Formats: sequence, C-alpha cells, structure tokens
Amino acid sequence: MAMRMAGSLYVVGTPIGNLSDFSPRAVDTLQNCDFIAAEDTRVTLKLLNRFQIKKPMVSYYEHNRRERGEMILARIAAGENCALVTDAGMPAISDPGEDLVNLCHAHGIRVEAVPGPTAFATAVAVSGLSSGRFTFEGFLSVNKPSRRAHLMGLKTEKRTMVFYEAPHKLLATLKDMLETFGDRELAIVRELTKMHEAAERTTLAAAVEKYTQTAPKGEFVLVLAGLPETETPQKTAEDAYAYAQKLLTEGLSVNEAAKAAAKWSGIKKSDIYKLLTE
Repeated sequence: MAMRMAGSLYVVGTPIGNLSDFSPRAVDTLQNCDFIAAEDTRVTLKLLNRFQIKKPMVSYYEHNRRERGEMILARIAAGENCALVTDAGMPAISDPGEDLVNLCHAHGIRVEAVPGPTAFATAVAVSGLSSGRFTFEGFLSVNKPSRRAHLMGLKTEKRTMVFYEAPHKLLATLKDMLETFGDRELAIVRELTKMHEAAERTTLAAAVEKYTQTAPKGEFVLVLAGLPETETPQKTAEDAYAYAQKLLTEGLSVNEAAKAAAKWSGIKKSDIYKLLTE
C-alpha cells in the first residue's frame, strides 16, 4: 500500500471583531481541513457555529505549545491537513503560532496562508500617520524595567511605531512613552471593526491627561510617530551610563569607558565615572 503523503498547515486569519470579515476562502479551508489548532477552542467554536462548520479542534496556546506542537506536527506528517487559527487576526503575529509554523518549516511541511484581518496594519491605515515605513513592536512587557528598556531602544527610531496594549496597562505605557520620547503625535485606535471602533489623533501628553481622568475600555493599538528627521535626541545620563557599561564589557577600563561615553553623550566624564563606581 502506498504511503500517504504529508499534509499541510494552513495559517488562517480570523475576524478581529466583525464576523462578516471572515473570507469565503477561510470558511472553505476550515470546512475541508482534517482538524483545527485553536488558541481558545471556546472562542473558535463561536466562529464555527456562525458558519455552520463542524470540525475537531485541539487547543494550541502559549503554555502548551511545545507538547501540542509536536503532536500537531506528527498528525500533519501522517497526512492530515491542519488549520491554525488564533482568537482574532492572523496567527503567528505576536502569537505562539509562530513556533508551529517554524516547526513545520523545519520538517519540510508545506505552510499556506489564508490571509485575514490584521490589527496592526488596519490601525496604521486609519491612523493617518506615515505608513511608508513602520515597525511593529507588539505588546510591551508588564515588567517596568523591561518595558522601559524596550522603549529606550526605540528612542532614535525614525519609522512610525505600532504597539498593542491592554486597557489596564494603557496609562502606564503612555506615561513611559511620554517620559522616553517626549511629546509626539499619536493615533489611539481601539475596538477595530467592532461597534465602538475609534481612531483618535492626539499627542502623548494629551493622551496621558485624558486617561488619567478616564478609565480606558477596549483593546488598543497605539500608532506613534517616529523621531523627526531634523530632531537629534538629547542623550541623558542614563544613556551615557548604559553606553559606558557596554564599553566595560568590551574590555575598556572605567576611566576609558567614562571618557568615551562623555564624548559620545556630552555628559560630563566625572558624572559618568561616578555612576560607574557607585
């Protein structure tokens, strides 16, 4: 008997709010696959019921992705076709589905896209900010030092920046952005394709003031203007200290690192030296 050929992984985009955005091709893919790998089977079941699709599902999410990934791979390798979906949007974008896609590529499994709505691209489109070049930064860490380090690394970024944020973290993120970047143009896009969709053009300072007084509701995409081409950011003592620390790891002495960091930042050598030796 001939050996059955390996199946395929279909990466299927799902609606980010409005179920009418689910494409006919996506419906057809889910109807004809052997099984569905879903972030949350309860959420996906609502989608399947809406389109009268009956298919077996397996859960695949952040905390079970390693073991489930191997199981899903084995089923595809044995000849089954799997549709990968997330709760909303394209799988593998700020999503553990990235690991499954990578695993399939590593084992020679065919991966096919069935495109659907994507929040970050949709938000950029309605923001009105520069879209010729932009960088998608996903979710910032809940850990304050990690969040600050991420933002510090973007301080000189000239491209438009796109972030996802949950309502309970929005104000803290906006405050950190204002402290790191200074006041910048910002589009706050929330509840895309849903009843209360809104795209608000504002600034970081105005947004901090607004959400200090008003509790944010909904899921947010922040589209932030990059550093203007004509603006040179002023380096801080924190920048100089971080630069000097890097030089220390490369073998420079404290004195040499302080001197080089002073030249790079414009901060006094003695101040940097003091920070390094405290």
